[in-house]
Amino acid sequence: MRLNSKWRYAPAVICMLTIFITSSRSGDQLDTVLPWLQKWLPALTDFNPMHYVAYFALGLSFALAMGKRAATWPGFLLNVVLCLLYGITDEWHQSFVPMRTPDPQDLLHDGIGAAVAGLLVLIVYYLIGRRSSRNYTVR
Repeated sequence: MRLNSKWRYAPAVICMLTIFITSSRSGDQLDTVLPWLQKWLPALTDFNPMHYVAYFALGLSFALAMGKRAATWPGFLLNVVLCLLYGITDEWHQSFVPMRTPDPQDLLHDGIGAAVAGLLVLIVYYLIGRRSSRNYTVR
């Protein structure tokens, strides 16, 4: 199934909206969510791992929007840069939210999540390309 080019961006927009809405929550609101999450993930002590998850998803959704270009090193770099640029705007946005502050360390987590997503895309395309280039014979 091929997605129409304009619909390829829908997951990225949804991801960015989700990140925006989540980062719009005040510190008090987030403090009430953490104990609930800890019931499911007892090792979770703060929301830092969520940066990896959110920007991994954003990186995958940008890769979908970019198509085969995402499976190149320039596409990989573009993907990570776009995620980091969005991360910068998100940190700036948090500076206006009560009991929230921008944190450069969060950008590192965002970039790692995006880079892992981009590397996964590169690996999958590489493996698919290797597999399809083999000459299989049916006996």
